[in-house]
Amino acid sequence: MLGFREIYAIWRRDNSLAQAIRDSYAMLEKTHGMFRSSVQRLRTGEAAKVSLSVHEEDRIINEYQIEVRKKVLRYLAITGTVDLIPGLVLTSIIIDIERIGDYTKNITELAMVQQCELKCGSFEPLVCDLEKTVERLFCEVPPLLASSNRQVARKLCDECSWLRKGADDVLVELIKGADESLSRGQTAATALYVRYLKRVGAHLLNILSSVVNPFERIGYRVEDRDSGRFSRAD
Repeated sequence: MLGFREIYAIWRRDNSLAQAIRDSYAMLEKTHGMFRSSVQRLRTGEAAKVSLSVHEEDRIINEYQIEVRKKVLRYLAITGTVDLIPGLVLTSIIIDIERIGDYTKNITELAMVQQCELKCGSFEPLVCDLEKTVERLFCEVPPLLASSNRQVARKLCDECSWLRKGADDVLVELIKGADESLSRGQTAATALYVRYLKRVGAHLLNILSSVVNPFERIGYRVEDRDSGRFSRAD
């Protein structure tokens, strides 16, 4: 089975895949910018200034995905099944990137409904930590794909995997009505926002798992390294 370092080497030497990986990095950069913008809009109440640009940005992401698929298909048409895995891994990655774009669009749409800055009451510190963890993944995942450093990627996966439980804990407490200072609207908006943060982070972790895991286990994390049991990264 090819390791990610060997897969990345194939991406770089094949012209179609080299172009496709450049498009994938452009997609990641675009979704990162969309994420930052959507969070700012929601957390500062600047949604009134939002135009239809978010839908245009999402359209661009979708076009990138279509182009990457075309290039992967071109590669597979030429190579056949000789080097099938590199094309499949890249296709898996761009699906996660496209989903990140969808969830960042959801955050902007939430901001447009909210129309004022979102404050999360007693959950504010944890929500801020979730935001910082997602931002860290956005910053560190692209260079880790390029370096193919499995050990560093695994460490980052371990350090950021807490965001799944952290987000779920907030959602449970919101459902219980743990913070009575929050209005019903604030409670609903906080719950949606935390859910979107969790999903963006989960898809970034899925991308990162492609460096750590073989193809059939991309999107899964090791629960017990000795037993080899895996569970979904999201």
